[in-house]
Amino acid sequence: MKRRSLPVAAALTAAAALLLTACGNEDDKAGDNDKIAGAETGDTTASASPSASAPAGADRPTIKLPKDMTNVFEGGETGDPVKDAILRDSQGRINSLDEAIHTRSLERPSFGFYSTGKAARSAAVWVQGFFDDGITWTGTVRYYDHKVSVEGEDRATLSYCSDESKAYNKDLKTGKTSGEVDNPVDSLVFYTTRLAKNDKGVWQTTDVFSKRGASQCQ
Repeated sequence: MKRRSLPVAAALTAAAALLLTACGNEDDKAGDNDKIAGAETGDTTASASPSASAPAGADRPTIKLPKDMTNVFEGGETGDPVKDAILRDSQGRINSLDEAIHTRSLERPSFGFYSTGKAARSAAVWVQGFFDDGITWTGTVRYYDHKVSVEGEDRATLSYCSDESKAYNKDLKTGKTSGEVDNPVDSLVFYTTRLAKNDKGVWQTTDVFSKRGASQCQ
C-alpha cells in the first residue's frame, strides 16, 4: 500500500497520521472519556469483506464494506470465549473505520463503538485524513499473528500484524490507484492495542501503538 502524505506520528497530537491507507490503522495511545459518533451502537465482524455480520445473538449493527475493500483476519477462534470476544471486537473496530472511509461519514452506527478515549480521537483524525485527501482504498489487507493477553475481568492486551501489500490508495475523482511501495517490508505493520470491557460487554480499544516494517511481522 502506498503511503499517504501524512507524517508518521510519534506524539499524541499526531496519533492517527501514521498509517498508509486503509485498514483501520491508527497510531497512538488512548484514553477513556471521549465520545464520538456511534459510541452507543456498534458491530463486530470477524470476517473479511463486503458485508460483515455480527456473531449470533450479538446486539451490534452490521458493518458493510464494498467488494473491493477486504480485510482478512487469519487465525480463527482460540476456543477461549473471552479471547474470542476480544478478537471479534478488535476486528469490528478495524472494519468500522474502513466503513467510515468508504461511506465518507463519521456518523455510521458502528463508528466509535469499539474505541474510546485517545484511540477514538485518533481514529476520527485518521479517517478524516482520507476525506481531506479525497481518497479511499481498494484491495486486501491481511491481519495475522494475533496474541491476546487477558488482564483480570475487564482489561486485555492484543498484538497483531497487518500486511498491506495488496491494498492501494484510490483517488475518488480519477479512480486511479497508487502503486507498490518501494520496500515491501514497509507494507507490514505491527500493532499493540489495549482494550477494556465496558458495562455493555464490548471490548473497546483504548490505546493503539503501531510500528511499520517491524521485524515481528516478517
